[in-house]
Amino acid sequence: MGTGRNPIYNAIGRVRARGNDLKTMHLTVKIKSALHLIPALVAWGALMPSTAGAQTPKKVYTLFTGNDISVDMAKGLFPVRDVNGSSWVVVINGQEQVVSGAVGPINLKITPSIKLTESSATVSGFKREPSYTFANDPAVKLTKNLSSAASVSASYQAASNQANAVDPLTVTSASASGSGTTVAANVMGQNTAGDISQSAAAGVAASLDLQGKQEAVGYDAMTVEFEIASAKPIPAPYIVTMTRFHPRGSVPGTIQSLVFAKALDPIDAKASKVKFSEEGFPFDYEVVDFQMHLYNAGIEIPTNLLEKREEMTPDQAFDYIKKTYLEAHKSDTMHATPVMAELPSDLGGLVASGKYAETVYVKVSKDGLADEAFSDIGCTTKIEDPYLDSLVKCIRFKPALTHGVPVEGVALLNFSKMRI
Repeated sequence: MGTGRNPIYNAIGRVRARGNDLKTMHLTVKIKSALHLIPALVAWGALMPSTAGAQTPKKVYTLFTGNDISVDMAKGLFPVRDVNGSSWVVVINGQEQVVSGAVGPINLKITPSIKLTESSATVSGFKREPSYTFANDPAVKLTKNLSSAASVSASYQAASNQANAVDPLTVTSASASGSGTTVAANVMGQNTAGDISQSAAAGVAASLDLQGKQEAVGYDAMTVEFEIASAKPIPAPYIVTMTRFHPRGSVPGTIQSLVFAKALDPIDAKASKVKFSEEGFPFDYEVVDFQMHLYNAGIEIPTNLLEKREEMTPDQAFDYIKKTYLEAHKSDTMHATPVMAELPSDLGGLVASGKYAETVYVKVSKDGLADEAFSDIGCTTKIEDPYLDSLVKCIRFKPALTHGVPVEGVALLNFSKMRI
């Protein structure tokens, strides 16, 4: 998306509520060109399994280049958390707030970043084609023009019929006297009808000619359709497309952007069909770049459409996290913190019943691993619970740092506060 000069593009965004067409709103999009590596790549609670079963299968993680989208407001920069109708949803002071484009332009900041997640979605049958808006659709125009021409023709025909109608009294009187009045009247009516018929034909021809000229204007929309599925349910998904295009007739090298967002129905393992039309393009635009990104509650989920993506095992993902963590804190002193886990899926039910609700403490090695739980921060009183020990061994930590050097440390764990 970025170009190296941190350009600011004027764009038109169109968002749509689930199942509803909405109005277009204008957006100013600020796109940073440099990739921003996030040290805390994955919120560890987000990696907890939600499916039933005694043990969760080994996860497959995906490293990918995504986009962070924020709304730039007077109060600051606020990350987008959802799409609602013709508005973006952000969180301000812990509360969701709807930002509508109905009252004026919205400034969006789009920042490319490298992300790591265990969730992913598969897109199949993807098609992206130029299309027409309803008002510019040649078929719609042809129907309207033919209807208009038919109406004009009918009016002319009515006038022609009126011109051909001769007063019977006049005909009878003229015939009785041998006058040529009747013949002259009929000739006049026939000529008038002929003129009107020619005018009707000319009107139809003019309409069709106008149709041809209007059809030549070109496409001014884009139709996108595909099927999407995910092994892990995605309850509140929405997509954001970002199209960079060259407007017809503009100076060579001129690039504009259009941002489009659409809320989707929940996604699960069964492929669901998605089809929508993006409007707001100028006539006969030329696409330079197109990207489609999938989100759930503000968290981006990679799809197979992304070019820069790499699948990793848990060990590979953890090594990557530690590497980027150390690079980001070369001289910092940090506490050990949990970052990812492969926990048994029955933990959720146990926590819901009240077990393992207290905070426990674990000794974390400089490699980011732990194997025992303690009831005190000094790690002097071990908790004798084999199941708890198995949980601790499933968790991986960002190790404690002293001036950027990994050291042994102590981490706090509270399973009741995790998103399991």
